[in-house]
Amino acid sequence: MSEAVLRVTGLSKHFGGLAAVSDVMLDLNEGELHAVIGPNGAGKTTLINLLSGELAPSAGTIRFDGHEIAGLSPDRISRLGIARSYQKTNIFPGFSVFENCRLAAQSRMPSSLRFFRAAHSYREIGTAAEQALTLTGLDARAGILAAALSHGEQRQLEIAMTLATRPRILLLDEPLAGMGAEESMHMVALIGKLAADHAILLVEHDMDAVFSVARVLTVMVNGRVLESGTPDVIRRSKAVQDAYLGAAEDAA
Repeated sequence: MSEAVLRVTGLSKHFGGLAAVSDVMLDLNEGELHAVIGPNGAGKTTLINLLSGELAPSAGTIRFDGHEIAGLSPDRISRLGIARSYQKTNIFPGFSVFENCRLAAQSRMPSSLRFFRAAHSYREIGTAAEQALTLTGLDARAGILAAALSHGEQRQLEIAMTLATRPRILLLDEPLAGMGAEESMHMVALIGKLAADHAILLVEHDMDAVFSVARVLTVMVNGRVLESGTPDVIRRSKAVQDAYLGAAEDAA
């Protein structure tokens, strides 16, 4: 079997005496949707921050396509092909939907020091933005201000912006946060569709959504990996039931 596109080994992050992430091992393969679940404070977002370069690890390795990227800056990791979304929507509300995606696509240009040519004249940039909006179902909303979108559409736009950078890996941090049932259903369908062409690491609290789309799940508790495996393996795990899933089942 070929090496995972992203391989995490012994990854740890300490804040003083607190181990937010401790000795995490994780593989992410091409075309795979791998969900990370766990209670609040389990270290899930810290893990995403380490993988995206927003935090430097205290120990461990992060290998992307066999090359070490631990400790690289967020912009270098993004340019390598790893894009992320955030728990709180991160868009430019005063720009149009299309302009948001065009700005994201423009970040892939070798240099931003191009003062004497209009941004819309770069055809490849516009094409990348249009394709991202089509993939996320926002193409009909391209001309309106991002601020006028619903909450769910703004979350879709953030994903469209990551797609405009043409990444190989998507790191999605609670993309369903704050959504109603219908918006959540649309987002789950979108994430499932994107998994065909991207490696996706998904952090999410909606267990119905996670178990419906994930091929592999990793359960974290207190910064450590408790269990990793297929949805069936996680459902049957006594350790997971006791630490996380069992509370809901016991209440039923």
